[in-house]
Amino acid sequence: MRELTEQRDAYRKPEGVSKGRRGLLIVNTGHGKGKTTAALGLMIRAHGRGLRVRMFQFLKHDTAKFGEHRTLDLLGIPYQGLGDGWTWRSRDLENSAALAEHGWALARAAIQSGEHDLIVLDEFTYPLKYGWVPWADVEATLRARDPRLHVVITGRDALPELVALADTVSEIQPVRHAYEQGIGGQTGIEY
Repeated sequence: MRELTEQRDAYRKPEGVSKGRRGLLIVNTGHGKGKTTAALGLMIRAHGRGLRVRMFQFLKHDTAKFGEHRTLDLLGIPYQGLGDGWTWRSRDLENSAALAEHGWALARAAIQSGEHDLIVLDEFTYPLKYGWVPWADVEATLRARDPRLHVVITGRDALPELVALADTVSEIQPVRHAYEQGIGGQTGIEY
């Protein structure tokens, strides 16, 4: 207890830490589970604080009704599925690319609109990695956004340029996953 008290008493906020709201660019990447879940947690936290939030999902289709969609519906948080499912299952990658391009146009318009305080671009690293959405356009849009707008980008294999631009980057790595033990996706956990 004494050690804990000493640590508490010794803590000082670092010099130069800004006060007030500033929009952050947050990237959740890596091959572990929880990138989208973390972004959803931020959305719910922000919504609970009265911030205007929105999610664009670049791989999930617009009729998906996974657990997060049901919750977002109950909370009145807008989201939009922009893809045709997982890219490794796509039978028409040209269509997948066209959907990503269209989705980026919608997301870019939302970023530029000034109507939101936090926008999540879920699984957006894939359209960037595959070249379906040009990095130069994304970078310009992110740099020109309202300085108070938070943007969260999720997905594996984030571009090094995106990582360099971001304020906060979390790389989620697997230690063990139930799939490796032959356990399939669980309702309420994976979807």
